[in-house]
Amino acid sequence: MAWVAGGVVVGRVGKVVQVAASAAGVAEVDAALGACGVGEVGARSTRGAAVIVSVGYDAGRGFEAAAVAERSPVAGARAGAANSDGCAVEQSASLGGAPDDRGWPGMVCVVLEEWRLVSVEEACEMLRRGSTQFCVGEIPALRDDVARRRFEAGVARVLEYIRAGDVYQVNLAHRLSASFEGEPRALMAALVRAGLPRHGAYVEFTDDAGRPRVIASASPELFLEYEPASCGGGVGTLRTRPMKGTRGTGSASESAVARELAGSAKDRAELAMIVDLMRNDLGRVCELGSVRVESAHAIEKHGEGGAGLLQATATVAGTPRAGLRWSEVFAAMFPGGSVTGAPKIRAMQIIDELEEARRGPYCGSVGVFLPDGSAMCNIAIRTACITGERDHAGMMRNATMDWWVGAGIVADSTPEGEWAETLAKAAVLRAAIGSVT
Repeated sequence: MAWVAGGVVVGRVGKVVQVAASAAGVAEVDAALGACGVGEVGARSTRGAAVIVSVGYDAGRGFEAAAVAERSPVAGARAGAANSDGCAVEQSASLGGAPDDRGWPGMVCVVLEEWRLVSVEEACEMLRRGSTQFCVGEIPALRDDVARRRFEAGVARVLEYIRAGDVYQVNLAHRLSASFEGEPRALMAALVRAGLPRHGAYVEFTDDAGRPRVIASASPELFLEYEPASCGGGVGTLRTRPMKGTRGTGSASESAVARELAGSAKDRAELAMIVDLMRNDLGRVCELGSVRVESAHAIEKHGEGGAGLLQATATVAGTPRAGLRWSEVFAAMFPGGSVTGAPKIRAMQIIDELEEARRGPYCGSVGVFLPDGSAMCNIAIRTACITGERDHAGMMRNATMDWWVGAGIVADSTPEGEWAETLAKAAVLRAAIGSVT
């Protein structure tokens, strides 16, 4: 299922097409989308079905080979050190990038036959049918000072790159991992209740190696949407809405927190950088002169209670070129600028150098393409990625759940402050599963 304006798209799975992360180039992505009836931007589907598409962050390697960095040790790290899951991973320059210890596909396309639009409430009821039981184990990275030191050392290294003029901003993330048992659909329902996502998505599939996988995304952020022309003819609008700047409401006055976020020079600078980047990315696929900033700065609330977060957002739009294919859009704009940095390719190289593992679905995109040509794709943040086994009742057993959290690093960032921001972004997960600290 996937969230769109006005409800949630659900349906019967008719076909699943996968592309390996190592093979996720433009031609392969185009072939996979084409096999599911998705081709030109705005064109009606050739299959008459809705198609949910998940593109993992690491597919960006296939779109832009220069984004893969040579691996160098982070301060405090050593070759053969354990990651946050306790798994030994090699950290050497010869690997060329972050280790891939989860093996997620680069792209998954799910064709939904007999699809329909339901309310969010009905979608949650569908998720809760059957077992409502799930258990998420302790998350070591929330207690482990080693994880904090590693992330803060990474932030310090990014600040060195910024001072050297290599980059202006880098979105650095770390992984929270735990055991998972039970019904992942129930977890998704709990995430929806806690986070009230505008761009949620839920995907179950079995990968080509026979491993059951689940992506449960409670994302508030729009990567791309295509809105057909309202008159039924002509070219529609391609739109993106990046987020930069996050505050937890906690026990403070929400209006006071909103004023502080709106007035933060650091957060405004972060957002302005990404707006420029997204204007450039849209300019690669849109008609000359059509790209415009519809909103330069707005404060939005996502989630309720202890899971509530305030976000600074902007909206950028343009008119796509005639004959443009969705594979070309992904190649030009993926991954989203808000989860990479600026300049994008250098930021991606630094991410690859400093993060503990490949991101998989996190910071990629999950979205839905409808038969009328409209599309809505999120930035896959606040997203649980589960790999494990299914028992005879269909429950996940011996599974691992990953929940990544990140922060945008700019010149006036501090390691301590950015660590705190990443933990604030775990609030939705905490609310969904209860306290695990």
